[in-house]
Amino acid sequence: MIREKSHAAVVRAKELMPGGVNSAARAFGAVGGEPIVIDRAEGAYLFDLDGNQYLDYIGSWGPMILGHRHPRVVAALTAAIERGTSYGAPTLAENELAELLIDAVASVEKVRLVNSGSEATMTAIRLARGYTGRDLIVKFAGNYHGHVDSLLVAAGSAAATLGAPDSQGVTTGAAKDTLIANYNDVGSISAIFAEHEERIAAVIFEPVVGNMGCVIPQHDFLAALRSLTREHGALLICDEVMTGFRVAYGGAQSLWPIDPDLTTLGKIAGGGMPLAALGGRGEIMDHILPAGKVFQAGTLSGNPIATAAGIATLRELQEHPPYERLEQLAARLAAGLQEAATEAGLPHTLARVGSMMTLFFHDQPVTDWDVAAQCDTQRYAQYFWGMMDRNVYLPCSQYEALFVSAAHTEDDIDRTVAAAKQTCQQIAQT
Repeated sequence: MIREKSHAAVVRAKELMPGGVNSAARAFGAVGGEPIVIDRAEGAYLFDLDGNQYLDYIGSWGPMILGHRHPRVVAALTAAIERGTSYGAPTLAENELAELLIDAVASVEKVRLVNSGSEATMTAIRLARGYTGRDLIVKFAGNYHGHVDSLLVAAGSAAATLGAPDSQGVTTGAAKDTLIANYNDVGSISAIFAEHEERIAAVIFEPVVGNMGCVIPQHDFLAALRSLTREHGALLICDEVMTGFRVAYGGAQSLWPIDPDLTTLGKIAGGGMPLAALGGRGEIMDHILPAGKVFQAGTLSGNPIATAAGIATLRELQEHPPYERLEQLAARLAAGLQEAATEAGLPHTLARVGSMMTLFFHDQPVTDWDVAAQCDTQRYAQYFWGMMDRNVYLPCSQYEALFVSAAHTEDDIDRTVAAAKQTCQQIAQT
């Protein structure tokens, strides 16, 4: 497949930007080779600079649940741009989006809009410490909560992919108040609370992990998180930046009895624009400035362009719910990918919740980072490029989830499965 223009663009990008990218996950470091450079997108498809067309199962890493350039979203963006791009002052759109978020997520009574998932988790951690008067935060190995210094400890996603779960530049002081537990391990989190008791401000977790691949929570683990935090006066922070509006309109906490104190949202909530939110119980949220004394601010927070995209996306999801169809399409894809790997004799397992999933090249169910780390990442790299050469764009890491959008069709799914069968057979013969 010809990718000459992409190559030239990547060469130039490396002269202008570190590694030629503005987010490490885009660099193809886990699969080798060069990233392709995108020119445009439409529906379920991406088009690179050389005119190659790809079935897109990344969806901008999750936000594009309606597909690219959905007419309702485009119309909302166009109308918003005609009124102005940023005011640095309150707008009615902020009220409208806040109401949508509060109505959608049962545990959320008030929200603060920010610009990224990292900002949302950073604010959640600061708020938890300010509210409780405590310092310690517990996170789980393989869970990724953005590039916040205190949370870049045993991170997943690009950090795990690059073999650097602890980033240079994160000081000992920044990391010393972060404790690491094992995901889905009740004994691990119980032991931390037994040792540190009333010093823990909060536990932050992904309700369905997406950054060591798709990993599904166990019911006893979720129950332990809630009971232990309540018993010891710590807050429970549910990071739904990826799962919010993806696995269900009300997020993962509408599928499992989680009932967190604080929730972070992003990606779909912003309709593909830079927007995220922190939400939770009103009593806790009112500790944020100017109602309280926990500082948070942002020039572009809740800007009219991002709120327009978020409102249009959530209204579309409300009025024309795609979730039943997404479930059918995703189940069809999951079965096909498993069949392809099985027929080729490739050890694998697949995890899926709704329209997000990961095919792991490992023969045991992936429940935590220790198991995920045993996956055959070299085989995944072969798989990735085999699918790419057959015009299917998958996540460029074994440790990322793929996403099905409402723009995908049954024919798209069947073409993807056919490509997977050819790719798996090719791998088996090497």
